[in-house]
Amino acid sequence: MITLYEHPLSPYAQKVKIALREKGEAFELRMPGGIGAGGAAGEFAEANPRAEVPVLIDGDVRIFDSTIILEYIEDRFPTPALLPKMPAERARVRMIEEVCDTHYEAINWGLGEIGWFRRAEGELAETLRERAAEQTEKLQAWLGTQLGSADWFNGASFGWGDLSVVPYVNASVGFGNGPDQTSPLGKWLARAKTRESVALTLKESAASIAGMEMVANVLEQGLFKREYRDHRLEWMVKSGGIDVVLKGLEKKNIRFTHFE
Repeated sequence: MITLYEHPLSPYAQKVKIALREKGEAFELRMPGGIGAGGAAGEFAEANPRAEVPVLIDGDVRIFDSTIILEYIEDRFPTPALLPKMPAERARVRMIEEVCDTHYEAINWGLGEIGWFRRAEGELAETLRERAAEQTEKLQAWLGTQLGSADWFNGASFGWGDLSVVPYVNASVGFGNGPDQTSPLGKWLARAKTRESVALTLKESAASIAGMEMVANVLEQGLFKREYRDHRLEWMVKSGGIDVVLKGLEKKNIRFTHFE
């Protein structure tokens, strides 16, 4: 059976879980130990030297990076197909995924830094939230143009394009930046949530949020380190949070890639 190392709040892991569930493939979920403290080890760290979720284990096969995992799943289990048939449409949904995985992910991640980890308070926190809301609105407008009048980003049926957007737009709802429910994007999200693969994945994510209440104290003690990947660092700096980065470096509660 496939083993998937994940965290329920990771949008990258959510994409993979939705894909596997759409394919009807059984898999075992595991959460790697030590990942938040920068001390991941064992099979997980051996499979992914970056020590990031998700990691997929399929027999002797070890794969990291959510996009590469999705490609493997599509090749390994071709039915039902999640990618559109036409090359241009395949490229289009992959571009949607790329925008969401970088620009959109960084915004929601930054809001998590403020809300869950309390790295910024007062005026700075408000400034970062305002900029996040503005940026989210622009991204959702772009996504609306990509959706057009279709029911799904993939076109005629739910697929790669849709599972690549669901984690991010759904997270925006939680942060108070969700789309108007009567808009095409809002109606699309409602449709997506009726799918069993999406509903279960988002239920797992919602359940894990309850445990985030105490993480700020753990972070302050330096027992938990958040990874600042390139797009996340860029977002924090360009949005006015350079002091957040500097304080995190001083307190040693942020980290960069495992490759050092």
